[in-house]
Amino acid sequence: MIRRVGVRLLVLFAVLGTVGCDQVTKHVARSLLAGAPARSYLADTIRLEYAENAGGFLSLGSTWSPMVRTSLLTFGTGAMLLFLAGAALRSRLTGWSLLAAILFISGGASNWLDRATRGNVVDFMNLGIGPVRTGIFNAADVSILAGAAVFALVEIRRELARPPQE
Repeated sequence: MIRRVGVRLLVLFAVLGTVGCDQVTKHVARSLLAGAPARSYLADTIRLEYAENAGGFLSLGSTWSPMVRTSLLTFGTGAMLLFLAGAALRSRLTGWSLLAAILFISGGASNWLDRATRGNVVDFMNLGIGPVRTGIFNAADVSILAGAAVFALVEIRRELARPPQE
C-alpha cells in the first residue's frame, strides 16, 4: 500500500514537472522571443526563435480548416491521451515502461493544453549544423520523443531477451 502511494506520488510529480517545465519555457519564449529576431548559440548549432504552430508535428495540418484542425488536433489528441493514460494505468507499468509512458503522455498533455487554451502550440528551439536542421520544437516535443525512444528501447530489449522459438 505504501509503495503504491509512493509510486503514484512519483508519477504525479513527474507529470507536473514535465508539464510545468514545458509551460515555463513556453512562457519565457513568448516573453523574450516573440517579435524578436532568432538568437543563435554555439556557432548556430542552437537557434532560439519564436513560432506559433497551429498544426501538429512539423506543422502537419496547419492549413486545414479551423473546424477540422480543432476536431482532429484538439479533440482527437485529447481522446488519444485519455486512452493512453487509461491503458497505462490498467497495465500497471513499472520501471522504464512507466517512465516512457509518463514522458510521452505528459509531453502530449502539455502541447494539448496549449492547443485547447490558445489554439496553437508555442515552439522555439531549432538544432542543426549548417543547412541540416531540425524543425522548430519545444520541451514537450522533447518529452514525447524521449518517451517514444525509451519505450522502443524497452521493447527491443524485451525482444532480445526472449528465447528463440523453433
